[in-house]
Amino acid sequence: MSLSPIDFARIEATLLAAADAAALRTLPLFRTGLSIDNKLAQGFDPVTEADRGAETSIRAVIGGHFPDHAIVGEEWGTMGEGRHSWIIDPVDGTRAFISGAPVWGTLIGFAEDGVAVAGLMSQPFIGETFLAIPGRATYRRGETTTALRTSGETELAAARVFTTTPALFSTPQLAAKWQAVEQATRLQRFGMDCYGYALLAAGHADLVVEPFLNTYDIAALVPIIREAGGAIACWDGSEPTAGGNVIAAATPALLDKALDLVNRA
Repeated sequence: MSLSPIDFARIEATLLAAADAAALRTLPLFRTGLSIDNKLAQGFDPVTEADRGAETSIRAVIGGHFPDHAIVGEEWGTMGEGRHSWIIDPVDGTRAFISGAPVWGTLIGFAEDGVAVAGLMSQPFIGETFLAIPGRATYRRGETTTALRTSGETELAAARVFTTTPALFSTPQLAAKWQAVEQATRLQRFGMDCYGYALLAAGHADLVVEPFLNTYDIAALVPIIREAGGAIACWDGSEPTAGGNVIAAATPALLDKALDLVNRA
């Protein structure tokens, strides 16, 4: 039996509606004295009313438009199954959120057969939206919509690199890999969370290198980077939608060089 093609205009409209619904829950709480819970018995993994409320609102929008699709969220888990799934991180960068830094974002990805093919990163405090569907990646702010395009950089020596923190490279083996990246590239910046990947898609950075990502950390960003002309993979070259150790790059050529670097280190 043939399957009906996906209507990506509906997917795009749902992504935007869900992001608007999330912003109604996050913005009133940003830079306020909201309470913070810790998910871990040891260490610190913060979660707030903003995370939980935003994901609830996103799920309601998706469920209203595509009730037969699966939903995977950081806060409320997995609901449903099938070829099509929505993958949500309602506040990627909760540490930034509770610190008042506007580099957090709402991530919503749409995957078909386990590969993210559409996605959105919304930073509502700044008013920016980075969105991709097959064949198109766009940047939106206010009334302005422009095409997203990576820098086109192909050389490690000229690359601008983001990672959330070098502390993520927490073993001697991982630390050696980060040191190799740092020594091979021009500039390194930290603490950007999902915003770093969005800046890569917009041409303002060239590499993002991070270990230990969950699917909800990266799925929405995969199509944004690819449709903007970039490339992204796990360190072993595999599909990154499900998470893992990930490199995103401005070009396939730069990705190949970065993969070779981290795997030799």
